[in-house]
Amino acid sequence: MSIQTLRFSVLSSMMAALMAIGAYLHIPIGPVPLVLTNLFVLLSGLLLGGRWGLLSATLYLFVGAMGMPVFYGGKGGLAHLIGPTGGYLFGFLFSAGIVGFISDRFHSSLLGDIIAVMIGSLIIYAFGVPWLKMMTKISWDKAYMVGMIPFLPGDALKAGVSIILARAVRPILYRQIKTPPFLGPSSSQSQR
Repeated sequence: MSIQTLRFSVLSSMMAALMAIGAYLHIPIGPVPLVLTNLFVLLSGLLLGGRWGLLSATLYLFVGAMGMPVFYGGKGGLAHLIGPTGGYLFGFLFSAGIVGFISDRFHSSLLGDIIAVMIGSLIIYAFGVPWLKMMTKISWDKAYMVGMIPFLPGDALKAGVSIILARAVRPILYRQIKTPPFLGPSSSQSQR
């Protein structure tokens, strides 16, 4: 294992831990709580790139599925992956990976980050709302009203904060790891 791989593994674990902390900061407003987890999902993609962002979200879900209290309100277990919020949880996987992929392709530019977090947020809803509808057997209108509409302003704010944090932390992070994720560990070795 290279030192770069080790560094990204540690950073992925740290982002998974932040996702868990974000779940503890929740406001129950119906079957879908308001949490900060998606802020850290978006941030993991922006900071770590597609592969490592996906890994951090995977680790978060794996630890939660094993029963560790990392989901909203300090809950854990497989039941949460198949419950009403399970679609949002699986959406985190794809969101982190796609946000990182898009940000990498735009070489972490501001425009790329904005596009990435917009698409990443929509991906979470694309998985979450249909799953919520299916699990609770409510109408599409009700699913949108309960599982998406009330969260849009807050999610827009969280997306903006994730961009601000990423742009502030990236220079420090890239100095420490010696390469941005879009260049990959092998590229940094060839630049020496």
